[in-house]
Amino acid sequence: MERTPRRIFITDCEGPITRNDNAAELSEAFIPKGDRFFSKISLYDDYLAEVTRKPGYKAGDTLRLILPFFRAFGLDNRTMERFSRRNIRIIPQADCMLRELLDLVPAYIVSTSYSPYIRAVCEALGFPFHNTYSTSVDLDRYQLKEGERKALKEIHARILDLPDFSIPRGAGSIEDMTEEGRVAVQELDRIFWALLPDMEINRIIEDVNPVGGREKALAIESIAEAEGAELRDVIYVGDSITDVDAFRMLKTAGGMTVSFNGNSWAVKEASFAVTSHSALPIGWLAIMFVNQGIRGFEDLTLSRVTPDNREKISALSCQVRKTVRTDKIGSLG
Repeated sequence: MERTPRRIFITDCEGPITRNDNAAELSEAFIPKGDRFFSKISLYDDYLAEVTRKPGYKAGDTLRLILPFFRAFGLDNRTMERFSRRNIRIIPQADCMLRELLDLVPAYIVSTSYSPYIRAVCEALGFPFHNTYSTSVDLDRYQLKEGERKALKEIHARILDLPDFSIPRGAGSIEDMTEEGRVAVQELDRIFWALLPDMEINRIIEDVNPVGGREKALAIESIAEAEGAELRDVIYVGDSITDVDAFRMLKTAGGMTVSFNGNSWAVKEASFAVTSHSALPIGWLAIMFVNQGIRGFEDLTLSRVTPDNREKISALSCQVRKTVRTDKIGSLG
């Protein structure tokens, strides 16, 4: 008798489960002009991870680059924890979806977010914190000399003054960037890989290892091994560049990857892309995967029919109809 596969549900947190970007919100709340500041560092993160593919760097390392500036502007553990608990915004129906899946299969959260935030989310949802992976950080461990505090505030101002830039589609090196982009990333290179390493506070960047990029892939491998499952029996839901490595690994292994309201990085690498104001579709797809595996999705598409796409959808629907109903019946009106 064929053994029933042990299937596993794994999801990112920010995006599929919550509306938050905790690190960005902390920056906006505690760093002057923190929204613009974080946005520049986040875009630089994308550049390092997917354009130049800097050795030793991975998507999501924004969360370690920003830490010295949190300390410079007075953020500590207690304040981070309190802020995180007070500002949780849950995606509608995410709590119901997770409870239902926990009754069916092993369910995990693998998130780049800081651990205090993930712990707060777990408490709010009743989800077991021991079934999560996230970025451990202890701000209070790192003392900041007054001279370095002043220097970091000056660097903060310099970063804000850098020109705005974007990453051109298909860029593979600094030569593919605009002039403004080259100026910005060259200065950020100097700040993070020449100036900060000469400061004692840089130890926080060296010590903290965000769970993004390949770390998410490693976490998923660890979960599958602990549960006695194959990677092809894992469904993973993500929404951003930090999920790309996990998506690529699981697709290669025959697993299921779902982009939920994802950005362009996530959509390009996912098996399926879902857009929804509710988390319920995540549960529907997960239950189908639990029952049928990846085979259940071979011909699945769901598209809004419009005058622009109806011919394309009609052709695809007719093709699948003949496969499912036989060519003879499928050709009937």
